[in-house]
Amino acid sequence: MRIGDAAVAAGMTPRALRYYEQQGLVTARRTPSGHRVYDAEDIRRLRAVRALRDAGLTVGDVRAFAHLLHTMPADDVPDLIPRDPASGRCPAMEEVARRRLADLDARIERLSQLRARLAARLGEPVAAAPEPGERGKQPGPGATVRAGADSGPIFRLDAALPPGAAALRA
Repeated sequence: MRIGDAAVAAGMTPRALRYYEQQGLVTARRTPSGHRVYDAEDIRRLRAVRALRDAGLTVGDVRAFAHLLHTMPADDVPDLIPRDPASGRCPAMEEVARRRLADLDARIERLSQLRARLAARLGEPVAAAPEPGERGKQPGPGATVRAGADSGPIFRLDAALPPGAAALRA
């Protein structure tokens, strides 16, 4: 099938399908006229990629074990640690998933700290009680906290207000 039909069958856009091909997660065959052609195995593989991405893994994460995509189910998030010991474990998949989980936990921690700081500046209560460990620690005054590469600009909330800005607070 051609790229448009394959994209619909895999639950993605043709652009996403081309991107996954560019990243080496699927390889299309070409007709003599140069059109991409996909078969049922390609669709199954693309569905597995989509399920892994929906589960929180990045394209780089999936690429780390792309050679195993043919063993994964097409319609659900694969078990990264199989429940059936006879099916065998994949240390590479487990390692990647555990690293991604740790990264997500760190991002949640940073975002929770940022939220608490902003809520405090607005005079609002903190949304949830801190969890044991580092979550209860708040950065000191003037500290810069980053929430990750996709968090946007960082604003210094303790900087002096420009003239006339006090009227805006009222």
